[in-house]
Amino acid sequence: MNKISPCLWFDGNAQEAVDFYLSVFKDARMVETMLHNEASPGTPGSVLAILFQLEGEDIMALNGGPEFKFTPALSLFVKCDSQTEIDRYWDKLLEGGQAMACGWLTDRFGVTWQIAPRKLLKMLQDPDPDKANRTMTSMRTMVKLDLDELERAYRGA
Repeated sequence: MNKISPCLWFDGNAQEAVDFYLSVFKDARMVETMLHNEASPGTPGSVLAILFQLEGEDIMALNGGPEFKFTPALSLFVKCDSQTEIDRYWDKLLEGGQAMACGWLTDRFGVTWQIAPRKLLKMLQDPDPDKANRTMTSMRTMVKLDLDELERAYRGA
């Protein structure tokens, strides 16, 4: 297990969410399921938490109850190498969710994701301010990111 891993707080549907995420990512696996016992606040034998991995990253899903909700203040950032990859993650994670702007979406469980081309960060940090500004301006007009359009803006084409 990684030294630091996110823990996602669900209201009783952690298993459903984990099953969904495992179906979305190619390199995904369930590591461990922890069940409630007599001393925990849930029904003994029901799922308390699930440790799973997406693309080698450990994530904990906790059935914590209704007290807390997800917000876009925390998002999971997916670095994609192609438009095909962007489209695949976007389409799958958006099922039952809501598109936002600039490559952000909230899935049907309330978790916010950023689906972006890996090279976007370098384009936005280019030492040539014109390239970086054109890329940022282009990105801000998009909902799902379009890699070809971002690259055209970056090149000034």
